[in-house]
Amino acid sequence: MTFTIAHINTSRGFRGGERQTELLIEGLQGSGYKQILIARKNRQLARRVKKNMDVEVREVSSGHLSVALACSNADILHVHDGRSVYGAYLNSLISRTPYIITRRVDNPISNHWFSRQAYRSASTIAAVAKQVANIIKQFDPSLKPKVVHSGSSNLITNETNIKKILSDYPKNSFLVGHVGALDNNQKGQEFIIEVARDLQISHPDIHFLLVGGGDDEAMLKKMAAGVSNLKFIGFVNNVGDYLAVFNIFILPSRKEGIGSILLDAMAMKLPVIACEVGGVPDIVHNNLNGYLIESERPDLLKEAILSLYNQPQLCAEFSKRGSEIAVDYTADIMCKKYLKIYQSILQDSNKT
Repeated sequence: MTFTIAHINTSRGFRGGERQTELLIEGLQGSGYKQILIARKNRQLARRVKKNMDVEVREVSSGHLSVALACSNADILHVHDGRSVYGAYLNSLISRTPYIITRRVDNPISNHWFSRQAYRSASTIAAVAKQVANIIKQFDPSLKPKVVHSGSSNLITNETNIKKILSDYPKNSFLVGHVGALDNNQKGQEFIIEVARDLQISHPDIHFLLVGGGDDEAMLKKMAAGVSNLKFIGFVNNVGDYLAVFNIFILPSRKEGIGSILLDAMAMKLPVIACEVGGVPDIVHNNLNGYLIESERPDLLKEAILSLYNQPQLCAEFSKRGSEIAVDYTADIMCKKYLKIYQSILQDSNKT
C-alpha cells in the first residue's frame, strides 16, 4: 500500500522555510510515499515544485478552510508554516487525518484557544532548534516537541558564473557576503550597511554583497545611499556561486529559528559571523567555526569582520571546522528523521 503525505506551506514568499520544504519533498522522492504539496497560488514554492518535481501541487489561498479542503486523500499532513496549522486542524476534525507541525521560527505562539487546540491535536511537533522547542514548551508545557534540524542545500556551483561575479571586484578584494530576505526587522541588514559605511574609506578592499530580495529593499537601498562598497544583488537562483566567492559570511539577525543558510555557508567552507539568537548557537560555536556576537551591535559586527580580515589563518581554521560540523546537518539526514516520524505515526494509526 502506498501512503500519501501532503506537505502544507502557504507562505507568501520563498525563504528558508520554503527552501527546507522543497528539500524535504525532493529528498523523499523515491522513498515509496506519494507526495502532494499544498501551497499558495501563483507563489514561488508552487512554481518551483511544479517545474522541477513529479509531485501534485494543489494551489490554494491562505484561508484556513481552503487549506482544510485541499487535504483530501492524504494519510499524513505535514505543516511547514505557522498559519497553515489551523487548516490542518480543521481537516482533522472531519477526516481524522494525523498531522505534523514543523515550527521554524523563534517567535512566541499566539496564545488563544484555537492555537492551543491545533497544537495539542498534532501527532508530532518538530522544532528546527532547541531554542524553538523551548518556546513551544513555554506555550504549552504538555507538548513534547522533537528537534529536527534543518539541512544544508547541497548547492551547486558554476565556474563561469563564479568568474563573472569576481570580475566586478578588484583582484584580492575581501568579499563579505550575506544571503537572506530583505526583512530588516528579522535579518538586521541595517547593521551591515552601517559597518560598510564605516569601512569604505579605511578598508577600500572590503566589499559587502547582499543577496536576496524582500519588502524592505527600497528602504534599505535608501539607507545605503552613498555607500560605495556595498551592492544589492537581488534574488538569485545560483546562491552557491555567490557563497563560492565570499571570503566570510555574516548573518546579523535580530531573531532566527536556526538560520539554515548558515549550514550552506559552512558546507561551502566559509567562516561565519552570526548573532546569538534563536537556534543559531546550535550550529555556530564561538571561536570554533565562527564568531557569535550580540544582536543589534554593529560595533561588534565590525570588530568580528576586521578580526577575520586580519587573520587569514583563523579564517582557514573556522572554515575547516565549519565544514566538519555541516556534515551532521544535511538534507538527507533531515529527510531520514522525518521518515521515521511518518512511519511511527502510520504504525500508530494502523493499531487503532
